[in-house]
Amino acid sequence: METLEVGLSQRSYPIYIGERLLENDILLNREISARQVLIITNEVVAPLYLELLTKALGKRDQHSLILSDGEQHKTLSCFSSIIDKLIDHEFHRDSCVVALGGGVIGDIAGFAAACYQRGIDYVQIPTTLLAQVDSSVGGKTAINHAHLKNMVGAFHQPISVFTDISVLKTLIPRQYSAGIAEIIKYGLVLDESFLEWLEEHLEALLALDAQTLAFAIRRSCELKAAIVSEDERDLGQRALLNFGHTFGHALESLGQLDQWLHGEAVSIGMSIAARTSCALGFISDADCERVDSLLLRANLPVAFQDLDPDKLLEFMQLDKKAGTEGLKLILLKQIGEGIITAAPNDSILKSVIGAKTII
Repeated sequence: METLEVGLSQRSYPIYIGERLLENDILLNREISARQVLIITNEVVAPLYLELLTKALGKRDQHSLILSDGEQHKTLSCFSSIIDKLIDHEFHRDSCVVALGGGVIGDIAGFAAACYQRGIDYVQIPTTLLAQVDSSVGGKTAINHAHLKNMVGAFHQPISVFTDISVLKTLIPRQYSAGIAEIIKYGLVLDESFLEWLEEHLEALLALDAQTLAFAIRRSCELKAAIVSEDERDLGQRALLNFGHTFGHALESLGQLDQWLHGEAVSIGMSIAARTSCALGFISDADCERVDSLLLRANLPVAFQDLDPDKLLEFMQLDKKAGTEGLKLILLKQIGEGIITAAPNDSILKSVIGAKTII
């Protein structure tokens, strides 16, 4: 097992990375001291791991809530069901919410913990690769509003993150590849040497080689933790971690949040962002081909069908990074170095988006 720390003064917390952590009752009980625990999970994860976790947590006042699976269920209604559960069972301020699942579960459980009695502890136990390398770290919690992602939320850091590599063996390949998209993101905007390592070791990563997987997760978390420690509330450089997400979130919203997995939408978004960077003279055509080649090797999409560029731009204007001065984009100054910049004029964006549309 390896341990990293997200350094945030009094809100600092450890990330544990290893195999069979859900069976490590000593570690779990050391980190989760609350006597009242509510485990939030979903209908896919619960049959696989809920009993294992409840057994490891031992004799305490444990309850669980099993939600429907999917981004379309990250709603005010599901959030309310968590609050109802906490109130119905008289949870106190020293209780703890445990998020057992992927990014949707982590987001909604964390937001409920942030809101209940003005904030109680919560723990992340991410069960998808995407959640392990991205959404479980950094304290962003949220629910969706209508068909717009993450428009209602709060910054609320977990007290611990348990990244059990063993659980990834039960992921379907599509979900696993979606997580690799976020790993590739870190190389593209923060660390070209890591990107080169990914290009060399991608086949081993796709084969779930334990040593390769552990390094990829650790390096991703190291890069994210360093950014979060400097910019917890996403007011500056943390925006770099949204590379591909402005385009990706708009794609998800257009697809009613159920057509694309998050990592798939981000993959297309990164390809569009790379092409936009090229159109502005930051990177070359060869760099764009390098980006697309790696994404395609990871079984990820880089284009879409029958999309109206005007509609995509309309949803992008609703992005959380947009301010009174207009939309901000995260582009590539060069491979391995992202840049936060004002969006170019719509004609450039429409041209890039149009070139990525399969008729």
